[in-house]
Amino acid sequence: MTQAKDFASTGDLGDKKICFTELGPAGSNCYGFTAEGDPNSGVIVGDDSVMVVDAQATPLLASKVIERIRGVTDKPVSHIALTHYHAVRVLGAGAYHASQIIMSDLAREYVAERGQQDWDSEFGRFPRLFEGHESIAGLTWPTATFSRSMRVYLGAREVQLHYLGRGHTAGDMVVYVPDSKVMFSGDLVEYRSACYCGDAHLNDWPATLDKLMQFDIQALVPGRGDALTDEAMIVEGVQLTRDFLSALYDSVKRSVAKKRNLKDAFDACNEAMQPRFGDFAIFEHCQPFNVARAYDEAQGIDHPRIWTAQRDQDMWAQLNG
Repeated sequence: MTQAKDFASTGDLGDKKICFTELGPAGSNCYGFTAEGDPNSGVIVGDDSVMVVDAQATPLLASKVIERIRGVTDKPVSHIALTHYHAVRVLGAGAYHASQIIMSDLAREYVAERGQQDWDSEFGRFPRLFEGHESIAGLTWPTATFSRSMRVYLGAREVQLHYLGRGHTAGDMVVYVPDSKVMFSGDLVEYRSACYCGDAHLNDWPATLDKLMQFDIQALVPGRGDALTDEAMIVEGVQLTRDFLSALYDSVKRSVAKKRNLKDAFDACNEAMQPRFGDFAIFEHCQPFNVARAYDEAQGIDHPRIWTAQRDQDMWAQLNG
């Protein structure tokens, strides 16, 4: 009898090695905070203050980003740019004491629609990423939002925020620093990590990547995985993301066309994806949620269904029990 797998990432308890890498040309003052497949953050040091891209899941984990910031500057953190609404990206925002917290309009709508359910869901899936969760004050709400593009000035330094289209969620934004040609993509791009697609728009995501690649980029911080520090790595990271998405969605669409049930679609998709992607970070964690969303989208369900802690458990038991 096959032993049931640990639920999501509840068995992932090991510490990850943190890297804090300066990106782009020397003296760019743009940094990637990465940790072996855990959620990444970005840091942009301006003339008079600092912007952080994605805040981490708790104030305690955010303090590890702040420690790295204090190693390079004593300027205050004035802005937090949150690439989307997921709890592991946003709930640590209070630790920075920033005056501005920015999301896209659509990301804020998702906080309102499903922010608490997402918090409960992610906490149950990946408890290690919520170390110090007792100090979370509540849901993170933006002080400013935008529909398409926004410019922020850290003194004279320009930072661009862009909504390029649906992908990892309906409301993902990217952060671009034109003077150093550094991009922070959030989870629109992953590097040797599984894409989490539980709230995705799989038909739209490739076109959003096309728009991202129209920028002049010398370095890119993905949502998970190592910072991409040259053109070859950027091309590889974006292509791996595309390949992962197409392998997932093409397999599930074939199953839906053949009228397979969700469990059979999941098994077929695993068989198709394991040889190439099975060793990617959080692959087994993501796969049930990814296949469930792909199965819905292939049947014409455009708006992703809300994940709750109970739905998570039920789905895992159905597909991996």
